Amino acid sequence: MSIVVSIVKVRESVCDAVQEAMELAQWRRFISPGADVSLKVNLGWDLFMPGSITSPWVVEGIIQTIRNEVGRISVVESDQVLVSSERALRNSFIDRVCRRYNISYINMSKGTFKRVSFDNGLVFKVLDVPEILLRTEMITVPVMKTHDKTILTGPIKNQWGCLDKLRHNFHLVINDALVDVNRVVRPRFAVLDATVGMDGNAPKSGRPRIIERVLASGDFVALETIQAQVMGFDSTQIPHIRNCAEHGLGIADLRQIKVVGEDYRQLNFHFMPAKHNLVSVVEIMLRKSFLHSLSFKTPLFQVYCAGAIVWYWIWYYLFKGYKLRDEILSDPKYGPQWRVETWKNQIGENS
Repeated sequence: MSIVVSIVKVRESVCDAVQEAMELAQWRRFISPGADVSLKVNLGWDLFMPGSITSPWVVEGIIQTIRNEVGRISVVESDQVLVSSERALRNSFIDRVCRRYNISYINMSKGTFKRVSFDNGLVFKVLDVPEILLRTEMITVPVMKTHDKTILTGPIKNQWGCLDKLRHNFHLVINDALVDVNRVVRPRFAVLDATVGMDGNAPKSGRPRIIERVLASGDFVALETIQAQVMGFDSTQIPHIRNCAEHGLGIADLRQIKVVGEDYRQLNFHFMPAKHNLVSVVEIMLRKSFLHSLSFKTPLFQVYCAGAIVWYWIWYYLFKGYKLRDEILSDPKYGPQWRVETWKNQIGENS
């Protein structure tokens, strides 16, 4: 089968763009008729910031596209040590989408795990995998963002959130660990939310940017390869993309990828690369030092987490975070998806 990646510009409706992108990428080739489906969204921050989390209209577009041809649909995500996924779900308004379509949200951190063993792991020999991912077909729904540890985050990196919330312990080997994770929880299909992305010091404290695109593919490695090019990066220089391709998880050779919709060669959004913010600098420094065990394997870790949360609150409320948020919320095209009034009108809420 040819490897197809679609790129669709949002014209009127985000939901329509999602459906067009999925149809162009032939999603039915990858999702079994009647299968139960998990939508692995990105809820990576619970201080609300457009571009750091999957947009509700993108999730709604996927549900509208597949709901009559699949079984039970669930939205899934995991907690982080600094982030409550339930709070992020509410702040992102994806909870409104779930209610409108009677979709369950599953916090995988609080669910059942099953231990999976595998040979030739680069980092892991066993992984504790959320049980729901072993009995459903996954559509991964990342956001187009830069990342301070992997250059960018997309359809490959999004599965990092399928591990338990102590996954931060593997940050120093993340480019290899992502190969192991995606071997075990390999998505069937990927829809990349590039409606509102984020560059600069992402994945949290970066700059939201309106990109107005939706990308989709049945090959998540090929999709992240094209994503890198569209963002203005050289995909051959992204270690985790190269690693996944070398281990047979997908295609990263641009010559073997057929792009439909817009021509990616005509797109370059010149994303500003991420630098390590203060939280990331301190973490990496401690992980490489003789203080590693003391910092991450004793109660002192809770002090570090509290300090990181305080730093993010200061950046968000006292510096420029809320200003960047409000710029997107004031946008007449994309801002309404994060307004209570929009969802009251659509789902008949009283509050």
